[in-house]
Amino acid sequence: MDSRLKYEFRRKLEELEKFKGRGTELITLYIPPDKNIADVSAQLRNELSQAQNIKSKQTRTHVTAGLEAILQRLKLYRKPPENGMVIISGVIDLGGGREKHITEIIEPPEPVPLYKYHCDSTFYLEPLKEMLAEKKVYGLIVLDRREAAIGILRGKRIELLAYATSNVPGKHRQGGQSSVRFERLREIAIHEFYKRVGDKATEALLPYREDLLGILIGGPSPTKEEFYEGGYLHHELQQKVIGLFDVSYTDESGLYELVEKASDALQELDLMREKKLLNRFMKEVIKDGNAAYGEEEVRKYLSLGAVDTLLVSEDLRYERVRYRCPVCGEEKEVTMKENTDKEMICEKDNVRMEEIERKDVILELAELAEASGAKVEFISGESEEGAMLKNAFGGIAAILRYKPEGW
Repeated sequence: MDSRLKYEFRRKLEELEKFKGRGTELITLYIPPDKNIADVSAQLRNELSQAQNIKSKQTRTHVTAGLEAILQRLKLYRKPPENGMVIISGVIDLGGGREKHITEIIEPPEPVPLYKYHCDSTFYLEPLKEMLAEKKVYGLIVLDRREAAIGILRGKRIELLAYATSNVPGKHRQGGQSSVRFERLREIAIHEFYKRVGDKATEALLPYREDLLGILIGGPSPTKEEFYEGGYLHHELQQKVIGLFDVSYTDESGLYELVEKASDALQELDLMREKKLLNRFMKEVIKDGNAAYGEEEVRKYLSLGAVDTLLVSEDLRYERVRYRCPVCGEEKEVTMKENTDKEMICEKDNVRMEEIERKDVILELAELAEASGAKVEFISGESEEGAMLKNAFGGIAAILRYKPEGW
């Protein structure tokens, strides 16, 4: 799923998640790609018959209307779309005694995994939300002879799963011990510690083995090599090791250092790609070069076709609202926070302007970028660089192909 499609899909789910019914009357129907449409229609007609037994007149009326609306939509399909479909239907509560009946068909970016008819006061969206979950997972192990930390990198988040300290004595022996005996005891302690780290890694990482794209091991030399080559890891995990890296820290902070050091090995991971993009943008900002930020400035450069890469915070929630004067026809566009109402007065006629269009700002800018051949990068707020883009630059920035003269 590309970043723009993922963003649009997330926004759709956010919208649906806000809807509430006044009773258990919102219908969600999951239809996998291999499901027979005639069988689905037959079950819905059976549900329609059973709905007549619902005691509440309002709920009975709303459920019946929802089922009939879905049955009408199904008549348009001989078979499900390539990935199947999810149909939602029901009367949503708008507040203030107002309500509205909606019916929508969602064709998800991944195959629908189950057949399910669900009726509740909210739409059942969990299987769709799972499609948004970051699938890239890496195991992380950092260790020296004093301590070890084990974690996972899931998408852009680093999570500590286990930590261990050792009883390995220092290199200087106690008085009265022969150097040979001391070294032997020390080697035994090191071996036992490595074995314990391997056991902890197995316990922490093996449950993720189906999702793990690889395991990174970090630490000083020769510790990490001894651990890796000594066969201390479970054989299924051993096969997933993709690199050994020198790191200075072997506690939780070492996990972050390991990801940084392994950036070349993780080039395709969004965390590192975002970091490189934002670093490139900041270099241009510092030298007052080919960079722009803020909605209006970026919008101007997009209109000139001067943008190489558009950078937008994926959790930015603003809308571009267009108004028109009912008297003179003059139009005006304003950017405002999502779901905000604002009264606009025509300066010429001194009458209230009518709202005629409302668009998601990020999707609108993405459309402008794609029309001019610019790349679009949706940046998460989970990394330090992503937070900086949103907080310091308003969540909208661009790396330019060139800066037009006089700008």
